[in-house]
Amino acid sequence: MLRGFATISFWADDLEAARDWYAELLGVQPYFSVAGPDGRAGYYEFRAGDYQHELGLIDARFRPAGHAAGPGGAVMYWHVDDLEAAVARLLSMGARVHEKITERGEGTGFVTASVIDPFGNVLGVMSNPHYLDVLAKAAPR
Repeated sequence: MLRGFATISFWADDLEAARDWYAELLGVQPYFSVAGPDGRAGYYEFRAGDYQHELGLIDARFRPAGHAAGPGGAVMYWHVDDLEAAVARLLSMGARVHEKITERGEGTGFVTASVIDPFGNVLGVMSNPHYLDVLAKAAPR
């Protein structure tokens, strides 16, 4: 039933600031945008990583009724090659620690951390050997 990660969406009260922050973090500009019914920017979308997954930024005025305005819910983790450097960079850009770097099972290679971006969203990063295995198998020979 679940075929793969398609898009993760983050909410931002200041959509333009969020666009600029994520453009700096990812090193690319959004490839897609949509205006809201009032003509103001409502959504920006980036492609990120080895599989060009989608990271969407949505103006918080379109948050569904009852959706919490602060950090909460599930944490989606992005694989990074150097977890400590990734966390340090995120913190230097104004994110704050949500969960410190944590080894998940001694010697397994699974290590996670998460931050809260300046817009209140939880951004997870991790070292994930399964990700690297899948990537190696998908690489053209």
